Amino acid sequence: MPPYLAQTANVPSRDRRDFWRSVVSDAFVPLEASFPAGQDSFQGRLSGGSLGALKIYSVDADAHVAHRTSRLVTASPGDCYKLGLQVDGGSVLSQDGREAVLAPGDFSVYDTTRPYTLAFGQRSRFLVLIFPRAMLGLPPDSVGRLTATTISGTSGLGGALSPFLLQIGRLSGEMEGLRGVRLAGNVLDLLTTAIADRLEVAADPESATRALFLRVTAFIEARLGDGGLAPGDIAAAHHISTRYLHKLFHAEGTTVSTWIRDRRLEHCGHDLRDPLLATRSVSAIAAKWGYFDASHFSRIFKTAFGTSPRDYRCAATARPMTQAFPGRQALCAPEQDAWPPPPR
Repeated sequence: MPPYLAQTANVPSRDRRDFWRSVVSDAFVPLEASFPAGQDSFQGRLSGGSLGALKIYSVDADAHVAHRTSRLVTASPGDCYKLGLQVDGGSVLSQDGREAVLAPGDFSVYDTTRPYTLAFGQRSRFLVLIFPRAMLGLPPDSVGRLTATTISGTSGLGGALSPFLLQIGRLSGEMEGLRGVRLAGNVLDLLTTAIADRLEVAADPESATRALFLRVTAFIEARLGDGGLAPGDIAAAHHISTRYLHKLFHAEGTTVSTWIRDRRLEHCGHDLRDPLLATRSVSAIAAKWGYFDASHFSRIFKTAFGTSPRDYRCAATARPMTQAFPGRQALCAPEQDAWPPPPR
C-alpha cells in the first residue's frame, strides 16, 4: 500500500473533524462533512498517489457523511468523474435523484460538477479514482444516466474490473512516471468499456478521440526528458499508427514535434526562472528536458523566447537571488526589468 498522506491519529480529538474536512477537500474537490451525534473521537486515514492524470486514494474512516453541495459546485466545479469502490463496510452514494447502496466489491461513478452525498454508516474502507471527465471517452449526457447506480463487483464486467481496481490501489504508490501513465490508460480503457456496456452505448467518436489525445499528451509529458522520444514510440505505446497520431495533433492545430518542443521549452523556461535552481547550469537544465546539444538548445530557445537561455535567466533571477540570499554573489547583473513569456 502507498504511504498515508494524512491521518487523524496525531491530531487532538477536538480538531479531528475540521482536519478531516480539510484533508478530503484538498485530495478531491471541496467537500463538507458531517459526523454522527455522540461520536466520541473520529478516526480517519487517507493514502494514495497518482498514475498520470488518474489519482487513486484509499479512505479508511469512521462513520461520516461527505457532502458536495450546490454552493461548492458553483465555487469550484472540478470537471472530473470519481469512481468509488467499496473495500470494507458499506456506503450510500446519492446523486441525480438516485441512490447506490454499495457493499464490498461494488462500485459506482459520480460527477464532481453536480451535487452528491456519500454516507458511511460504519467504519469503512473506500477506494476513490478521480480523473478529468474528458479522459473517459463517453458523452457526459450518457454517463449522467449511470451516476449513483450500483455496479456489482461479483458479476459481468464489474466482476472483472473490481479486483483489478483493488490491485491498482495497492500498487499506486509504486507505479510512478511512465509505467503509471501507461497503467492509467489501461484502467480508463477498461472503465470506459464497462460503463459503455452497462449503458449499452458505443463510445462517442469525438469524445473517444479527445480522451485518446489527453492520454497521449500525458504520456509525452512523462517522457519529455527522453531526448530520443519519437512519434513511432508514442504511437506504439497507444496501439495506433503513426499516421493516426499525426492526425490527432493536426486536429488540435499543431504537430507532435511542435507539441514536444513547446512543452520542453516551457519546462526549461520555468526552471531557468526558478531562483532555487540558480546554481544549476543551463546545460544541466536543458538535458533534464531532453536537450543534450547545448548549441541546438540555445538556438531554439532564442527563437522561442527572443533571448539566450543565460540572458533569460539573468533577467529573471538576478534580483530575486540577491534578495532571497543576502551576501550570495548573483550569477549575473540584471540587464532588463522583464523577460519574454513562455512560448505559445
